[in-house]
Amino acid sequence: MTDLEQRHFDILTRWRKAMDLVGPGPLEPHFEDAALAVGWLKDPQGLWADLGSGAGFPGVALAAHHPQLTVHLVESRRKRAQFLRQIKAGEVLCTRSEALEDGVYDGVISRAYRPPEEYLADALRLLKPGGVAVLMLARQEPPTVPGLEVFHVEHYAIEDRPRQAVGYSKPRSPPS
Repeated sequence: MTDLEQRHFDILTRWRKAMDLVGPGPLEPHFEDAALAVGWLKDPQGLWADLGSGAGFPGVALAAHHPQLTVHLVESRRKRAQFLRQIKAGEVLCTRSEALEDGVYDGVISRAYRPPEEYLADALRLLKPGGVAVLMLARQEPPTVPGLEVFHVEHYAIEDRPRQAVGYSKPRSPPS
């Protein structure tokens, strides 16, 4: 666990019951899931957004494992945004994703923000040409979305449950 992830763990341990940030049970699987979902990314660059950041998964892991990135933790609920500010893992934007500017992000990631197809539609709108969207899934097949191409599927397991992080890329130029 990185120093940033340890700070996240400590703060989440203190805040979790008061704010219902995560369900019952151990916290470690949440941290492992987030770290594995971002660990396969090879030298990502630029500005990234974690949509619906909530308890900080996976945006804090993204910032911890790829410190060269600028990470926006996007959370519309004020209390959760205040929690995220305590972690100091990136810029916290207390807003809805619909208010974010189109085409400015190099990468977008989320865990349980919206159904996969809706998340990917938001990612497509927010990404620059050549940008990357990471979708965290359980067992289902990665959805196909016009305008995004699957370039990587990272399979892993958390507590013997299959998980995957699917990398989508937005083409640099529109299809002809």
